[in-house]
Amino acid sequence: MANGIVPVPKPINDPIKSYAPGSPEKASLKAKITEMLGEEIEIPLIIGGKEVRTGNTAKAVCPHDHQHVLGVYHKAGEAEVQMAVDAAAEAWKSWSETPWEHRAAVMHKAAEMLQGPWRDRLNAACMLNQSKSVFQAEIDAACELVDFWRFNPYYMRFIYEQQPESALGHWDYVEYRALEGFVFAVTPFNFASIAGNLPTAPALMGNTVLWKPASSTVFVNWHLMKLMEAAGFPPGVINFIPGSGGQVGNPVMANPSLAGSHFTGSTPVFQGMWKTIGDNIANYRTYPRIVGETGGKDFVFAHESADLEALAPALVRGAFEYQGQKCSAASRAYIPSSIWPRVKELALDQISEIKMGPPTDFRNFFNAVIDAGAFRDITTYIQYAKDSSDAEILCGGEWDDSEGYYIQPTVVQTTDPHFKLMEEEIFGPVLTVYVYDENDLDGALGLCDTTSPYALTGAIFAQDRQMLVKMADSLRHAAGNFYINDKPTGAVVGQQPFGGGRASGTNDKAGSYLNLIRWTSQRTIKENFIPPKHFSYPFMGEE
Repeated sequence: MANGIVPVPKPINDPIKSYAPGSPEKASLKAKITEMLGEEIEIPLIIGGKEVRTGNTAKAVCPHDHQHVLGVYHKAGEAEVQMAVDAAAEAWKSWSETPWEHRAAVMHKAAEMLQGPWRDRLNAACMLNQSKSVFQAEIDAACELVDFWRFNPYYMRFIYEQQPESALGHWDYVEYRALEGFVFAVTPFNFASIAGNLPTAPALMGNTVLWKPASSTVFVNWHLMKLMEAAGFPPGVINFIPGSGGQVGNPVMANPSLAGSHFTGSTPVFQGMWKTIGDNIANYRTYPRIVGETGGKDFVFAHESADLEALAPALVRGAFEYQGQKCSAASRAYIPSSIWPRVKELALDQISEIKMGPPTDFRNFFNAVIDAGAFRDITTYIQYAKDSSDAEILCGGEWDDSEGYYIQPTVVQTTDPHFKLMEEEIFGPVLTVYVYDENDLDGALGLCDTTSPYALTGAIFAQDRQMLVKMADSLRHAAGNFYINDKPTGAVVGQQPFGGGRASGTNDKAGSYLNLIRWTSQRTIKENFIPPKHFSYPFMGEE
């Protein structure tokens, strides 16, 4: 291409559409939902740009109507994994050398397509296959993924601009290379934006990718894959290989060409992957980059000076948007005894207004959990609370899976700060509250900091500025994303880079340059313009 220092358009966050009654976007989306409900599609693998059918299939269904089949998808096995490895290696030869401007252009095209003509398609897929309300689908499948695809090229250019100084007589600079090998992207069921970002962020930096989506949301991810193809990602750059963790993950992790793993999911799975990499470390061509965002046991901590009118909806939204199936969802709360009666009243009043049902009815705030496994795990925790003398169910506590995987939004109050529901990740619509003595703020802060192994998100509420300082300092390492007088969910690309520490992951902040830099390998180059002609140095001369 012609010479030039090519600028990248400064990104702005995609505006959220309202889908208010009578709005054109509501009518358009409802038509797309009806269309998708009226068809059943076949979902093959995509390897090297070609559709691959294995005959080993499973169904993609609606969580809120689990008898309704959206599609049937083919599952990959060891043979298909090797095909994907070979396809990624072949694509790497040209993609890793493709000028960065053209890699950025593909991302920008994907963003424009999703922002416009593909918006209904992806939002409808999220609503049907993830059981997301229209608002949750809009901020996920559309807005956040558009943001990732617009901001990441901007951050890539920023990374490339980071260069060393040069002394007189020579020129020093750094080249940012693709990793040698492929990146394994493992994506969760709960966010289409994460599913879209985890394979494309390494691809933007010149890498090729094997992508294993969550089995429960292959339908959504298939539509994402088709969008990526339409945007211009060349064959083999991103290879779509749904299937079980054992059938896909095991041969991938054992392959000598594994150069990195980009993961979002459960802590045990991530720890298992890390152990596997450690066990195989001598067999890899390079040391794999391990980037992971895992679980959370996210908190809301209130001081007695908190604005109760703000605290109550923060608890409700933080705990129950998308049925609590966010790694950032409020799962435990510490409320001082002096304000608890009023906070309880306000929160329970608002919860009583929540309408539960299918996302196709836009009046429903609350929908179904993702699948039978999640339904079983979450209800087991609720039953444990029902059976315990240390807990009281304040609202909810009932469930029904006859049509969809519905669990009522549930609030549990416990007298034990180490109660099981205060310590373990539930990943569902359950908020557990511990009421602490307002005269023992330090003790309560200590409990909040040490009770859970996770450190993903957390929120504090107070109007007393000195107390905010004290609480923030005490909980410095308890959360990678920290909120003051706000719910602990809703990170925005470019505004709140996302990730946590401790058992919550490697804290390689998605939505910033910090994540992208993990997918490059730097080469430092020095050119000496006037090299020496003899080995000797001035100090060697005679006195």
